[in-house]
Amino acid sequence: MELKKDSNAVSIDMLLIVHSEKRRAAQGTHSDRQADLGALPQRRGGLQGIGNGIRRWQKFEGSDVHGTQLTVEVHPQDAMPQLLKKFSLAKRLQGDKNGNTRPRQPGAKDAHAYPWDRSSLKSMPLDLRQFEKLDTYASQVTVKNGLDELVSDLLQEAHSDLERVRVIWIWICHHIEYDIEAAQEKDRQAFKPTDILRTQKTNCDGYAGLFEKMCRTAGVQCMTVPGYSKGFGYQTGQSFSGEFDHAWNAVYLEGRWHLVDSTWGSGLVDSTTSKFTFLYNEFYFLTHPALFIEDHFPDNKNWQLLKPPQSLKQFESNMYHKSEFYNKGMLSAHPETSVIKTVNGKATVTIESCAPTLFMFMLNGKQEQGLLSLRKNGMKLDIYPPTVGTHKLQIFAKGNSDIYSSVLEYTLKCNYVDISVRLPAELHQPVGPSWFSEQMGIVNPSHPDPIIHTSDGRCSVSFGVEEGISVLASLHGDEGPITEETQRRYIFQVQRQKRAELKVQLPQAGKFALKIFVKKRLEPGNYVFVFNYLLCCTNTKVNWPMFPESFGNWGQDNELLEPLSGVLPANRNIPFKLKLHGIAKALVKGQDTWPLTLNREGYWEGSCSTAGCHEIYVMVLENANHNFYSYILKYKVNAQ
Repeated sequence: MELKKDSNAVSIDMLLIVHSEKRRAAQGTHSDRQADLGALPQRRGGLQGIGNGIRRWQKFEGSDVHGTQLTVEVHPQDAMPQLLKKFSLAKRLQGDKNGNTRPRQPGAKDAHAYPWDRSSLKSMPLDLRQFEKLDTYASQVTVKNGLDELVSDLLQEAHSDLERVRVIWIWICHHIEYDIEAAQEKDRQAFKPTDILRTQKTNCDGYAGLFEKMCRTAGVQCMTVPGYSKGFGYQTGQSFSGEFDHAWNAVYLEGRWHLVDSTWGSGLVDSTTSKFTFLYNEFYFLTHPALFIEDHFPDNKNWQLLKPPQSLKQFESNMYHKSEFYNKGMLSAHPETSVIKTVNGKATVTIESCAPTLFMFMLNGKQEQGLLSLRKNGMKLDIYPPTVGTHKLQIFAKGNSDIYSSVLEYTLKCNYVDISVRLPAELHQPVGPSWFSEQMGIVNPSHPDPIIHTSDGRCSVSFGVEEGISVLASLHGDEGPITEETQRRYIFQVQRQKRAELKVQLPQAGKFALKIFVKKRLEPGNYVFVFNYLLCCTNTKVNWPMFPESFGNWGQDNELLEPLSGVLPANRNIPFKLKLHGIAKALVKGQDTWPLTLNREGYWEGSCSTAGCHEIYVMVLENANHNFYSYILKYKVNAQ
């Protein structure tokens, strides 16, 4: 007998599966010697090593080998023979009454507890880092001659059923485009795997069918599961009936069924342009069934893989957390219903996250009429719809990326509007200090709450500032003559050692946004918005003037005690008191010049007359050896 070796094999095993074939003319006991294809004969003799992993088959003692056919399979030492692959698959499949094989239906051992126990996003323990090289390999494999060869190429680096499923999933998610035109056809088109591989486009049925075909070719049990979905075009709170609109898969791994959706794993459709974009989504690979049910409702409740299973009514009314909700590290949200009714014109949403996260919101497409405060593990949002009726509330989270992604969507129903709670249009998010402001160098604030009430229209806010950080503040309101030029003139900033104080005077009653910006002094670029306070004043008598205008030479460590008003009365003698650092002389200049003197407490003091003046300046001489004075403050004088 001559054995043919694979010239590429370094070490080989020769597996000889022995079976007897009854000769057409033979009679008697020869047919009884036909061996079971599922197992090797258990007789004396067998496979014995003859060096370097090469094995041979010894003749059975006392056996009649006349008419015996030997089937020899030569394969690499670490590979599974094709016949054994088929046998192992057959063992995992159930036989029906006609002898056909089919996957086992899900049972009690496949079910996961509902609601989600927060243990994992996956239905089995996974370390995604172990897939990094495998994913890179699978994403780079190309189609050559057909599905069988594609699967064979993919399986070159896969050594377990989990890895086989993974390479198939990665390949489909990175190569098959969602066919929007086909998906919108009234009669859903049936896509053959060969056509999908040729065009590399399909609808959800095609994705699921291709995934199932490739898994079965790889020797892994897989089923296509039809059902309803909360996908492209879904409207919050809608009901489902009639024909199923989606299809996905279940795969059998490690003695249990698991769920995947390669359609949604491959990318998304832009709701405004109706164009598909490849954007890999890990969430839909072996998703925990208690999370998968949020946007997938199968035709057969057993394929929910849940205990207890959910009804269609529950599926329709349950809150829909988008996949990014979990991808960004969110754990829960309240309310847990997709439709919220306001109480006295207000609705509150809270989110719990597993790590500090940045959030933002949009009400009817605008970042208005809401107070969003960050918490160490989540956020709180108080929303005040501006009109009665139905409103769309979207919540976005940033997570570890630089992009905010939509994670939640609510429908707000408002039957009452509290006019007194109108918020400034310039009130951006977040409101109030938080872990984020600490991260940006602002610590230990005097006002930890986001809302500050003032009865006389004045307030003082202070906080610690880390070394090397510069702070800038501006005031914004919807009423009055506040312009971009004067936004900072109602705030006077004082720096005492490592603490900054913001003295604020409001121009009138109302609600104002006090915005806080920071910048690293030694780095180029603009100031970055960190957070804002909401300042509230109901006193209609409030009418504070602006603070004096300060120039570049006004140091952050300087302090102004008086006069704080930027507008001085005419024909009056006005006292001045300031703390100035690193200067040789100081003076006040109007019609005449009045020097300021340094007292024992370190303050520069003096006075000047406003008679005949339109403007008054405070000037300093930094170097006693020079005669050049710099402007640091400017006051206006009321007309006579």
